[in-house]
Amino acid sequence: MGQAEAQLALYRLAAILEAEDLPYAIIGAFALNEYGHRRVTVDVDLVMRDEHLEEFKRRHLGKGYEERVPGTGKLRDTEHGVDIDVLSTGRFPGDDKPKPIAFPDPATVALRGERFALLPMTRFIELKLASGMVAPHRGKDLVDVQELIRIAGLAQDLANELHPWVRGKFLELWQLAQTTDPF
Repeated sequence: MGQAEAQLALYRLAAILEAEDLPYAIIGAFALNEYGHRRVTVDVDLVMRDEHLEEFKRRHLGKGYEERVPGTGKLRDTEHGVDIDVLSTGRFPGDDKPKPIAFPDPATVALRGERFALLPMTRFIELKLASGMVAPHRGKDLVDVQELIRIAGLAQDLANELHPWVRGKFLELWQLAQTTDPF
């Protein structure tokens, strides 16, 4: 299993969700890739409302999808051998403890990208920042934001569009992204 299989699993899943009118938004490395920061991944991460996830599972478990952990959003595309992690609307990034930023409802905020639905960049960045700020094991989320700032050339004033709870961390990472590698 690798990047190619993960991409096939993503496109297959997105096609099913769109055909069945189940709102979703891809997050994680595939969203980063859409926003300009290339990062290899071997799984698919998305956000959905619980009732939409349950509808998907009712229709598709045993038909190309299985649960890795029963009763959760931890799924597996059995055709491509790819793990799928569905994060629930209303839950909190990183440590799952209450904070001012939660996973949004894709039915109200998702945008149609070139190949799949994703969150607006500001909402995506807020989630990445919140996750990295509270969960030491999620430091890569902060690195992702720093690289996205650098690669996509994000302006410093994008901070004004972010929730105040993460604004300072964005500005810190923005400043770090302005430093050029001397080598």
